[in-house]
Parts: sequence; C-alpha cells; structure tokens
Amino acid sequence: MTAQYFKHTLQFKQASGTSRGILKTKDSWFIKITIGDAIGIGECGLLKGLSVDDRKDYEYTLNWVCSNIHLGLPKLYKKLEEFPSIQFGLEMAFKSLESEHPYELFPSDFTKGNDSIPINGLVWMGEKSFMKSQIETKIKEGFKCIKLKIGAIDFQSEIELLKYIRSQFSEKDIEIRVDANGAFSTKDALEKLKTLSEFKLHSIEQPIQQGQLQEMAKLCEKTPLDIALDEELIGVFKSENKSRLLNTIKPQYIILKPSLIGGFTGSKSWISLAKSLKVGWWLTSALESNVGLNAISQFTYNLDTSMYQGLGTGSLYTNNFESPLYIKKGHICYDPNLNWNVSFKD
Repeated sequence: MTAQYFKHTLQFKQASGTSRGILKTKDSWFIKITIGDAIGIGECGLLKGLSVDDRKDYEYTLNWVCSNIHLGLPKLYKKLEEFPSIQFGLEMAFKSLESEHPYELFPSDFTKGNDSIPINGLVWMGEKSFMKSQIETKIKEGFKCIKLKIGAIDFQSEIELLKYIRSQFSEKDIEIRVDANGAFSTKDALEKLKTLSEFKLHSIEQPIQQGQLQEMAKLCEKTPLDIALDEELIGVFKSENKSRLLNTIKPQYIILKPSLIGGFTGSKSWISLAKSLKVGWWLTSALESNVGLNAISQFTYNLDTSMYQGLGTGSLYTNNFESPLYIKKGHICYDPNLNWNVSFKD
C-alpha cells in the first residue's frame, strides 16, 4: 500500500464575500492510496483563517501521513486529532479504496439516481443589487430554502433585502436562513436578532464570534430566532468538551462541516450528542471540490434527514472536477450515467 498527495487550487467564478473577507481561491489537498490496481481518493480541505489545522506544518503532516499509510486508518485517525481535515481526507480515501467504485462511498438510492437531497441556495454578500439578483436567481431555479450571508454590508440594507423577499414570498413558500459568521457584537446581537425575527426566518448561524460561551448561552436562552452553532464547533475534539459546549450553550441547532470537525466520525459524534439533547442539526460543505462534496452528500443521504442541507457549492468554481453531481430544482442529485474526471498534476 502506497500513498501520495496532490494540491489543487480551486478558482471561484466570481469573488465571493463573507464577513471574514472576499474569497477568490480555495486550496485543497488530495490523498491517493494505491494497492495494486485499486485506488482510493480523499480530499483534505482547509478554510484559511478558520480551520483549526490551518498551520505551517500542514503539508509536512500530509507527507508524514503518506509515508506512514501502512499504519492504517484507526491509528492514523487517532494521531491526527489536531488535523480534522486530514482525518476526513483519510476516511474518504480508505472508504474509496474499499468501495467497488472509488467515488461511490455509500451506495444508496441517491447514488443510483433514484432520489435526491433538498439543499439551500447560497446567496453571497455584496452590494445590495448583487444580493437581490442572486436571490431572484435562486428562487427562479426552484430553491425552497435560501441562505444569506450577512454582516458585511450595513444592517439596514440587509433588512431591506429580507423585506423584499418576504413581500414576494411567505415563510411557507421560501425558508430563509441567515449566516452572520460571528459578525454581530455581544452588545447589540440580541436587538438585531429581535429585528431579524420579524421576517419569519428559520435560523441564524453563529451571530457572535466563537469562544464566548456564556454570551452565546445568554443569546440562545433569550433569542426570538433559533440559533445554529457553526464556527463554535471548530477545535472541540474531546467528547467531554463537546458535551460541555452543548450543555452550556444549549443551541437550537448545530451545523456540521466534516472537513472542520473530523469527517464522518466527528460528524456522527456530534449528531449522537445533539440527538440526546434534542438539538437539531444539518450538514454543509466547507467549499470542497466535487470529490469532498460527493462524499459529504452520500454520507448525508444515509443519515435519513429531511432538513435542507448546505451542499450546493460545487458550481462555484471554474476548475472543479467533472462529476455525476448536479443541482435541479433546489436538490443535489447524482447521475450514475455521468463520468468522473479527476486528474492531478505532480
């Protein structure tokens, strides 16, 4: 058994805005495991400035993993606790290696093309006119749930956008989620949540910066709008720390990005805890290529959840890999008759 890794820089079709800045490119690394004629492919996807494993020794660690691939997944996974995206890439690669087809990790009605997964349409930050145009496009494309990134333009402009949507579509027609990426201050967060709640939103993701457990707990207790933790889960590795976090904050929802929390295993750990505490959850991509998005989608389908998932990011790039994944009427679908085209340059 041998392994090697490749770096691939994904190029955004257009610069995409969040409260943390403008995204133009996204780096991913791919682990390829080989045994004879069999191969396994896994994606290790970082989000610069956000992933806990965004470290100088990242490629050194990838090189060490490839040199020690003979140790097997359980031992490697345990040693890589501080590198959740590499944990996920390894899980993906080993699952791919043992599968009949390297990109059908969890065979189901989804991979047979018989069923699909409802997803939200993502609206990036930008000028008010740009955001309005995105909203109109997503609704025309058949999305029943849209997610707006907020916190970069002035709050009143964002409120006007929500007013526009609700003047055209009721909460029964369109579910709206907003994502502040921690943009609100602790001083005015509650007042902003009260204002946002007037528009019958589903939820808000991470209203204040992570790491303020008591402040977030107060918000979750008093909020008129359901709160979903996102960045708050990053870097929380131990089971006891996960339990302490959810029991302290008592959020209405948590959002699971496998690349940021240790892949399939990390996601299942959070889901099990959330269910025991009656906390809702859904999964989203972390801007992976179609390789990672495919793995997350197949995994998600087998969790048998009816909530809208955040899996509509594959079309953001000019140089994504050709795959059987496609979006239709607000659902991510898989066409087994279409081919994969994944190649890396040494």
